[in-house]
Amino acid sequence: MPLGRQAKILTAKQQSLLLQHVTEGRHPERARVIALLSFKAGLRAKEIALLSWLMVTNSDKRNGRVVVYSERGKSMTAARIVNWFPRTYATMGLEGCSSHSGRRTFVTAAARKIAQAGGSLRDVQQLAGHRDLSTTQAYIGGSSDAKRRVIDLL
Repeated sequence: MPLGRQAKILTAKQQSLLLQHVTEGRHPERARVIALLSFKAGLRAKEIALLSWLMVTNSDKRNGRVVVYSERGKSMTAARIVNWFPRTYATMGLEGCSSHSGRRTFVTAAARKIAQAGGSLRDVQQLAGHRDLSTTQAYIGGSSDAKRRVIDLL
């Protein structure tokens, strides 16, 4: 992906294809977890690498172990997770995607659904962990179809 360009937002079909694709490779459970944490929870690669079961379950049954680990049973580095994404997208023929595509997908989906939940963009900002609302706004992809539907409603 060229420098200065935002990572591509994944469509629902692309998300589904990604999940299907990773089940055919090595370590399908780990790959599926990485992908889901990216586009369903909006986690950055570093956050995926550092996510522990204690953070997820609020209990220490797994001794604070990380959720995503390497073949050797050690935590994966953020760099390894960052590099996993473009390799995976490239094998699928998806261009313009990076480790940040899932995060942009999550933020955009949350922005589109937040009003239905009675929330606002401020809630999306907090979900994304951004200090400034303008950062969150930069993540959100527009939709020509949505704009047309709004005009039709008016």
